[in-house]
Amino acid sequence: MITLISSLLVFLLVVMLHELGHFTVAKLSGIKVNEFSIGMGPKIYQKEKGETFYSLRILPVGGYVAMEGEEENSHDPRAFNNVHIFKRMAVVLAGAFMNFVLGFLAFTIIFSIVGYGSNEIDKVIENSPAMTSGLKTGDKIIKINSSPTKDIYDINSVISKNNDKEMNFFVDRKGELLKFSIKPQFSEENKMYLIGITSKIDHSFLKSISLGADRTLQMSKMIIQSIKMMFSGSFKMEYLSGPVGVVQLIGSESSKGFLNFLQILGLISVNLGVFNLLPIPALDGGKFLFLLIEAIIGKPINEKIEQGLSLIGISLLFSLMIYVTIFNDIGRLFNK
Repeated sequence: MITLISSLLVFLLVVMLHELGHFTVAKLSGIKVNEFSIGMGPKIYQKEKGETFYSLRILPVGGYVAMEGEEENSHDPRAFNNVHIFKRMAVVLAGAFMNFVLGFLAFTIIFSIVGYGSNEIDKVIENSPAMTSGLKTGDKIIKINSSPTKDIYDINSVISKNNDKEMNFFVDRKGELLKFSIKPQFSEENKMYLIGITSKIDHSFLKSISLGADRTLQMSKMIIQSIKMMFSGSFKMEYLSGPVGVVQLIGSESSKGFLNFLQILGLISVNLGVFNLLPIPALDGGKFLFLLIEAIIGKPINEKIEQGLSLIGISLLFSLMIYVTIFNDIGRLFNK
């Protein structure tokens, strides 16, 4: 039951915000929207308001915004194909933008609840480089070499850039500025270089916003890096998950509590945002690429060519989804 409810909630939030992005920017741009639908398949509910039908459909795994002139040429001056190209670009990008916003909100709420690691030492680990050098509980690490450190994320960032090089740690100890030379050690458990401290937890709404934005950015970079690895051949296909695997993951994480639910919601939303921006026909990134080419050459791409490329893109995506579902998702179920 937890898996079912949490999965439906995640998919509805991710899809609804994505389509709401397209819908809102289309309306603001004066484009005629014929239908705004959450879900796919047969209609459960539909209401007409103004010129737009608002629909709820039986399968909560997608949604769409049907704009006049999006799939075919229309003579309506408010049709998608007749408005300025910059407006069309904005509409196409708005869906992915809202997915990044949802991810940012999820991560920001997490940091607001759990707090963040400050630059003040809470505990010094036994026999660690920090203890050997003389660091103590209550010390505030305000600078490493020439880099200011306002929190534990700054501290770990500087350490990761220098790895096992000896660094100068400038510490505020009860108002006295001290300097310690420390050489980090590699932690097999954490797979990174550390000096052996835990930090005092602080709470700040403004800091949570900053950390939420940073987490969204870092997550996006990791996803892009994974996509690059797929094309280079260094990323193994068995790491991918299809719909069945995603539902299992949502259920597993959601059963651990609200914060884990927010974490997986943010991860999936950012994933969808990045994936949708890939320059693949049928995705928002592919549509944007066609519009960019149109802006450069001064006329739309031949409709038949665009439709053909979009059909190829959809076929490849569905083939990948079917492959991953059968050989990865279902395969994992039988291997348990």
